[in-house]
Amino acid sequence: MRRTVTAHLEATTTGPTSIVACLAVASTFPNPDERLSITLDGEPLAWTELVEGSSRLHRVDGIGSGRLVIDYEATVEGEGEVVVPVDLDPITFTRPSRYADSDTLAATALATFAGLSGKELLDAVSSWVGQQLEYVSGSSRPTDGATNTYLLRQGVCRDFAHLVIALLRALGVPARLVSVYAPGLDPMDFHAVAEALVEGQWCVVDATALAPRSTMLRIATGRDASDTSFLTTLSGGLVLDALEVTAVVDPELPGDDMDALVSLV
Repeated sequence: MRRTVTAHLEATTTGPTSIVACLAVASTFPNPDERLSITLDGEPLAWTELVEGSSRLHRVDGIGSGRLVIDYEATVEGEGEVVVPVDLDPITFTRPSRYADSDTLAATALATFAGLSGKELLDAVSSWVGQQLEYVSGSSRPTDGATNTYLLRQGVCRDFAHLVIALLRALGVPARLVSVYAPGLDPMDFHAVAEALVEGQWCVVDATALAPRSTMLRIATGRDASDTSFLTTLSGGLVLDALEVTAVVDPELPGDDMDALVSLV
C-alpha cells in the first residue's frame, strides 16, 4: 500500500511569534519520503524537530509579522511499526482529561454499557456514539469537551472521538486520541479517531465511520485534542487564513471490515 499526504497552511502572524506544527507522519514510519517547508513572506524559516512519544513536533521561534506558509508532503510505502503499549498507558489514558471528562460521564457509561467488555464494548460504544451524534461541520467550539458534545448531540470528528474516549475511560478501558491523515475522508481534512487498549493492543475506534481505518496514517497521539493540535501558538499572534489537506492511497481505497479489530501504526 502506498499513501501520499499533503498539508498546506497559510496564516498571518504578528511577531515575534513562536509556533509548533504537528503535521508530519509519526516516527513509527522510518525514513518516509517527505518534505517540510516553512516560510515567512516567501523566505525560509529554520525549525527544530522534537519527538514526543511517536509524535513529531516542529518548532519555529522568532517569526516576524507577515504571511506564514507551511507545506508538508509525504509518501509512505507499506506499513510502519506497531505502537506497543507501555507501563504508564493504562494509568495515563484512563484518567479524565481536559476534553475527555470521563468522571462526569461515568453514570451514563455505566447505565448504557453495563456488562460489556473487550471488542463487544468497543463496538457498542462506537455504534452508540455514531447514532447519538450528528456530524455537523463547524458545530462545536474549540473548548467543547465530551460532556458538551453529549448534551449538544452534534460535532465533528474530534467531538465524536472525545465522547468515545470519555465513555471508555469511565468503564476502566484506557483510551486516547490520535490525529491522522485519512484517505477517503469526505470532506477531506485532518481527522481524529480514538484508540482503545484491548487485548494488549491499541485498536482504532472511529464512530464517524468516514474513512477506512486500515489506510489511516498516524500523526500525533495524546490524551485528547490538547495534545494533538496541528498548530499551536506558543507566543505572539497568529490568525489561520487557509488550510488544505489531501490523503490518497494506491492502488485503490479498500473497504472497512467493521467486525475486525484494526491497529494503527
